[in-house]
Amino acid sequence: MFKKLIKRFQVDFGLLVLRIGIGTMFMFHGYPKLMGGVESWESLGRAMSYLGINFLPILWGFLASIAEFFGGLCIALGLFFKIANTFLFITMSVAVIMHLSRGDGLNTASHAIEMGILFFCLVFIGPGRYRVMTSSFKTRL
Repeated sequence: MFKKLIKRFQVDFGLLVLRIGIGTMFMFHGYPKLMGGVESWESLGRAMSYLGINFLPILWGFLASIAEFFGGLCIALGLFFKIANTFLFITMSVAVIMHLSRGDGLNTASHAIEMGILFFCLVFIGPGRYRVMTSSFKTRL
């Protein structure tokens, strides 16, 4: 029985460490993009052209910056977890398509591929037991 209890907390503790680590790193990764302003957002948003979407690059870049910074925050806290991971998975998918379409190869695209796989899996795994919750709202989407 004690082993079962320890095993349950190991999984939840492991998810907590993973969430805080990945979430914090994506906040650091997204912050300069978010603070970069219109020029940064436009440059980032041009990646959508690899999907045939050539309009509103500033909006797409801003949304990607928001997804990275606030998605990282949500992952670290365990709030809006599935939504945040879904948006980050989409953002990483666009990055993968961009890198492969430019001919950068798997070596350059590998970070986005790895993160995309992680975010996709976390949608199904969930945030674990240790997360921020308010008394009137539980994030169980």
